[in-house]
Amino acid sequence: MSAYPAYTMGTLCIVGGVTGFVRTRSIPSLVAGLGVGLLYLWSADSIRKGTANGLEGALGASALLFLSSLPRARKGPIPAILAITSAGAGFYYGKTVYNLRG
Repeated sequence: MSAYPAYTMGTLCIVGGVTGFVRTRSIPSLVAGLGVGLLYLWSADSIRKGTANGLEGALGASALLFLSSLPRARKGPIPAILAITSAGAGFYYGKTVYNLRG
């Protein structure tokens, strides 16, 4: 199991949230980007350290990002890319959790 996808997704979410705020002054973009990004980064750190709930946190962050991006996916490339990358991270961490529990 690897923490790299969670580190990558966390960084992208934070950068995206800040960028969305700077461009459009969107407080929801900032809060969502920072919130989901920090959840990904916490999960990545937990995975790297081998502590509890890191994989589940990354899976949860992926689900949150996917569910919030999917309704807007047709509105532009950024929401579509968020939906696709969060689905990929979700499948990766979902499969990892399933293999460990099964």
